[in-house]
Amino acid sequence: MRRPHLSALHIYPVKSVGGLTLGEAAVEPWGLAGDRRWLLVDGTGRFLTQRQLPRLTLIQAESLPDGGIRVSAPGMAPLEVAVPEPVGTAAVQIWRDKVEAVPAAPEAGAWFSTFLDSQVALVHLDDPARRRPIDPDYARPGETVSFADGYPLLLTSTASLDALNTLISGGRFPDEGPLPMDRFRPNAVVTGTEPWAEDGWRRVRIGEVSFRVVKPCSRCIVTTTDQRTARRGREPLRTLAEHRRFGDKLVFGQNLIPEHPGTVRVDDPFSVLE
Repeated sequence: MRRPHLSALHIYPVKSVGGLTLGEAAVEPWGLAGDRRWLLVDGTGRFLTQRQLPRLTLIQAESLPDGGIRVSAPGMAPLEVAVPEPVGTAAVQIWRDKVEAVPAAPEAGAWFSTFLDSQVALVHLDDPARRRPIDPDYARPGETVSFADGYPLLLTSTASLDALNTLISGGRFPDEGPLPMDRFRPNAVVTGTEPWAEDGWRRVRIGEVSFRVVKPCSRCIVTTTDQRTARRGREPLRTLAEHRRFGDKLVFGQNLIPEHPGTVRVDDPFSVLE
């Protein structure tokens, strides 16, 4: 078997829409370059995800060289959205945090609203100084994150997914498996490790970049959403509840904080430092 390595790399230019698969990505202090810099909000400025709007997964967002995005969806004409000029900001709420973001052009919000059949607006996180502080229970002073749920990167392993799918196949709803990795919306996927070995990792290295492993990732209803059809089922939450319950959380994958900038590439070696 090959030595442990990075086998896949993903970003999600707009939080909760379909992901992009990359061959390499720059690692910035707050996450992978281009990852979750755009966000949809409701009329009160509160963030929206697949939790409320599973059809978000049917939207594809392509990063453009100037930082803008090109979005497409079934039945919709593609739309290019430019990075908005920072002439005014709006307060948006993501979990308990309030962040100043820049509203995109109204036609962008109209495009998303039409497809989702729900009134939404699109905003952009333009300035690293506006980024949200990471939970101080796990972060060092000054460490921040973009519009990701809580941490700069999410790491999963193919061995743990294989183990989870084996459990699903012997469970109450075997017809819902095997599940693909996209249910868990990771940034980095590693192959060649042991199942659930990530539970014991504290520091890891991917290629030239080292990361702190700070917290298991608690999972929600998004994982039950087929990322290709937007239909929902019962797995993997039923199986995670039986086999991967940590306190009151159902977990799969680990949250990472970069220790320094750099670039990671598919096939980079992966190693556990602590």
